[in-house]
Amino acid sequence: MMAPPEKPSAAGEWSENLNMTMICKDCKEVPPNLVEEFSSGDMVCGSCGLVLGDRIVDTRSEWRTFANDDQGNDDPSRVGDGANPLLNGSQLTTTISFQDGNARSRDLMRTQNKSSNDKATKGLLAAYKEIGAHCDAVNIPKNVSDTAKHLFKLVDDAKAFKGKSQEAIIAGCIFIACRQCGVPRTFREIYALTKVSKKDIGRTFKVLEKFFANDSEDKAKAAQNDTYQTTSSTNASELCVRYCSQLGLSRQSFVKVSQGLAEKMSTVGDLAGRSPLSVAAACIYMASYLLGRPKTPKEISAVAGVSDGTIRTAYKYLYQERERLIEPEWIANGKGKMENLPAIS
Repeated sequence: MMAPPEKPSAAGEWSENLNMTMICKDCKEVPPNLVEEFSSGDMVCGSCGLVLGDRIVDTRSEWRTFANDDQGNDDPSRVGDGANPLLNGSQLTTTISFQDGNARSRDLMRTQNKSSNDKATKGLLAAYKEIGAHCDAVNIPKNVSDTAKHLFKLVDDAKAFKGKSQEAIIAGCIFIACRQCGVPRTFREIYALTKVSKKDIGRTFKVLEKFFANDSEDKAKAAQNDTYQTTSSTNASELCVRYCSQLGLSRQSFVKVSQGLAEKMSTVGDLAGRSPLSVAAACIYMASYLLGRPKTPKEISAVAGVSDGTIRTAYKYLYQERERLIEPEWIANGKGKMENLPAIS
């Protein structure tokens, strides 16, 4: 190993010499004629054949692949796919293709499929496909879909609720996943999505919550980090964001006013026990008129899933308390006018 002399730095500080060069101690050629033989892992002098180093690591790309051979795809991967935590087993399986139409290949494929057919994995995949289809149908985010699949796997691994309908369990998992991820859906919306009755969804939700809570306690005792967070009931302010977006009231002021009204609803005695759907709809109705973008009860009812008569009834109590509920900053500088609110008859 030979290195050119270091030049002293201006500040007189030590610095590493990055110009160190490996040369053959017999030939002493500069620049050196070195050859990396990756087949044997040696560094060899190209002039005299002296071995200067061994166990050379091949850092080049591995262009050989066994994936997608029949499709001619270029997949320069060194390893296979990552393990899917939602499936059981090693997942390192071999698939015999039947592309050339050979009878022997067909027989081998059938035999291999029979020997490797896992009914449990097949059932999980079918359930995951159904959960994904339901979530994609109403544009539910992917993290909600993954959470619902994880919850379903917990139920499947414990072999719990064998007598219950799988559709009801899937509906309950989607409902809980929506709450856990901060995008709650109502029983009515899950019913419209899965066609499972609201009564069955409610019953399944209660038993699933109890099961997940007990399972979380057992994992906490075993010092595992995978714990279940108990969900809280959906409140009206959480629904206001989504309903405003669907109504085209995308400005932050509409969301802020409607959520502010919804949070103050507990102070209105006549509305304290009402459904969060009707409360959210009435708050959006008042906010839309207050800020000059009025929406009719019929338009809001199509989004919130409550009748326009229910919206008018809830709004009547809001209108009576308007002086106390509406913050001055909401209508300051011409942002809104109290006179825009429709009077109740």
